[in-house]
Parts: sequence; structure tokens; C-alpha cells
Amino acid sequence: MTADTSARNGSGASVARKIRVTRRRVVAGAAALAGLSVAATAAYAAAIEPQGLIVTRYVPSLPSWPAGRKLSVTVIADLHSGGPNMLVPHVQHVIDTANGLNSDLVVLLGDYIARYRFKTERLPDGRLSAELARLKAPLGVWAILGNHDWWYEISTVRRALADARIPVLENNAVKLGTEGRQFWLAGIGDQLAHLLGHGRFRGEDDLPGTLAQVRTGDPVLLLVHEPDIFPRVPERVALTLAGHTHGGQIRLPFIWPAFVPSKLGKRFAYGHIVEDGRHMIVSGGLGTSVVPARLGVPPEVVRIELGA
Repeated sequence: MTADTSARNGSGASVARKIRVTRRRVVAGAAALAGLSVAATAAYAAAIEPQGLIVTRYVPSLPSWPAGRKLSVTVIADLHSGGPNMLVPHVQHVIDTANGLNSDLVVLLGDYIARYRFKTERLPDGRLSAELARLKAPLGVWAILGNHDWWYEISTVRRALADARIPVLENNAVKLGTEGRQFWLAGIGDQLAHLLGHGRFRGEDDLPGTLAQVRTGDPVLLLVHEPDIFPRVPERVALTLAGHTHGGQIRLPFIWPAFVPSKLGKRFAYGHIVEDGRHMIVSGGLGTSVVPARLGVPPEVVRIELGA
């Protein structure tokens, strides 16, 4: 294949010349474009998408939630505060966004501090608790712990939540709401709390013991960090809220299913999941884990409206 171009000689006359377009040139050009595309995608995943923030809204119809018993819930999952993706300005933006939703209830689903193999910047001492303390809701702000909290920062996280006056539910259930609008908020301990090696863990979770504390027929919201427990959750629970997966964090063909930290693969990776009449919402979370990048799963604060 050839292509004609023309140039001017010294007298101004056009001189035709032919450029040979070979398979090698085509392949080299395609490779160069692919390389640029990969580099641009990587730059976006590392520097741009992790700094974004969206609000994802759900209005699920739940069989076990009474019609007309309205409740709004803001969910903050997997903050992973610290560098390079979740420094003070971004944390402030998350808290301001959550407060701006004016929900009845705010729940935190674990993994509060970033931990990477490479050096990462930490929030200044006391700053995490100071930011979390700004969260406000009429029915309170409630938390559970995640696997990263247990593996790396359990004492620091407990202190930060205590300083922010945020109660932690660890296999506990509390009844909230006013007469005629009451519900149970239950939270279990982390399912992967203790690393035993060779892919084995011992959890701090006690689902039966937690639900045994529910003593009335009012609906139940269940907070869990890892969604893998969902097949064991009974229909008695109106809605399970989970985090941990980051929605896969990097959604590329053939890659993202393997990047979901779950023995069940992509089954419970993200979003509103319904199985056998039971409902769960899995947040894509906010920060990053393993690698400081997100692609196709922007950081999100979740807003849920029940009883609408």
C-alpha cells in the first residue's frame, strides 16, 4: 500500500513522493496508540477517579419493611483515610456531602484508615476523629469495624470512634426511632478479623447471637463489613448493608471479577442484590486498597430511602 504526498521544490513546483505503508508501520502505530491509551487510563485511575465523589441513591421495596414507615439512611463505607487518595480535603468533602443529605441515620461500615505496602501519608493525629465527629443525624451515627481495622489499626480506630462519640456495634442490636416508626439496627463483628494464614481467618462475628437481641416484630437493618455472610442472613432482616468490596475497585474486562475480595467472586460485588426475597445493598466505598487506584467504580456516599 502506498500514499501520495507532495512537497515544493526550490522553484515552487510540486514534487510527488510516495510513502510505503507496511504492516509493520500499522502495527507500530497501533501499539503506540494502545500504549498512550493504557497510560491515560492508568493516570485517570490513579489520579482522577479516586478524587471524585458521587451520591448513589436507592429506594428499595422491601417485603419486611412496613409501608409508610419512612427512614433515610446515609452509608459511608471503606473510607481508608490517608494518602495518596483520601487526605484531609477529600475526607472533609465526604463528611460535608454526607451531612448535606440530611438523613435520619448515618452508618459507617468499617475500614477507616488506609494501609498499603508502599509508604502512605497519614491524617494528622486526631484529624480522623475530628472529621467523623462532624457527622450528624437525628437517630445518630453508628459504626462497625472492618478487616483492615483489625489487621492493622484496631486500637487507633477504636480511639478515633470513641473520641468522635460514635458507638460501635459488635454483635449488638439497638432499637431506634419513635413510637410507630421503630426499627432495630444490628451490627456484627468483622468476619475476617484474625488472620490464621493460608487464606484462613477467624472472625469476630456472631450473627445468631446478634439477632437474638431483637425482641419485637419491628424491622431490622443489619450492618456487616463483608457481604459474604449474606446467604446466612434470615428473611427476618429487612435489609443488609455491606462494604468491603469497593465494587471491585478496578473494573476492566477479565480483571475486575478477580479483584473482588470475596470467596463468592462478583456475586456480591456491588449494588442492590436480591436473593430468595432477601435484600442487600453493597456500597462501592470511598477509598482504595491494595493499589491506590479506582476505575469504573467512583467513590460514593450511599443514600437509602425506606418506606417511601
